[in-house]
Amino acid sequence: MNIKLSSPAAVAAALAGMLAAAPAMAADYVQAPGAGSILVFATKYDGEVFTGNFPGFQTQVSFDPANPAAGKLDVTIPLAGAKSGNSDRDSTLQGADFFNVSQFAQARYTANGFRALGNNEFAADGTLQLRGISKPVTLTFSWTDGAQPVLKGKATVKRLDFGVGGGDWADTKTIPDETAISTIVKLNAK
Repeated sequence: MNIKLSSPAAVAAALAGMLAAAPAMAADYVQAPGAGSILVFATKYDGEVFTGNFPGFQTQVSFDPANPAAGKLDVTIPLAGAKSGNSDRDSTLQGADFFNVSQFAQARYTANGFRALGNNEFAADGTLQLRGISKPVTLTFSWTDGAQPVLKGKATVKRLDFGVGGGDWADTKTIPDETAISTIVKLNAK
């Protein structure tokens, strides 16, 4: 095909048309180093709410809000560093009945393809690997664009699906099965 463009404006219009027809490409991001990103859990013990966090978690995201189906998320969570503000509870969390960090040093959450929920909310239907068990977990999140994008998300994890809190701890009257997870991740372009 031989196309003759007679003016610079015609060339610019033709290029703009070709670019507009090209599919949007997801941008790749990594978690920004330093403070500002958090991964928190909340549950109850004997009716009393307690929270904790996972320092040292690392996140990689590929995302374009205009094309969420092409999105990818990969989060690595070191379990030995879990902190709840109580040293006895923290050592119990590291033990065989809970995270069993001597055998399973980390958890991992991965998702391929996100769903748009509206109002700048998205859902990642991913897989959590914890204690050698893989189960589906949905993370709902918002996305704030900018020089340093921010992903704010939340999920619910059923601990007994992963064998967390087995034995005497399996009683859901003492510790509920559902654990709330929330995160804020500040990102840099990869």
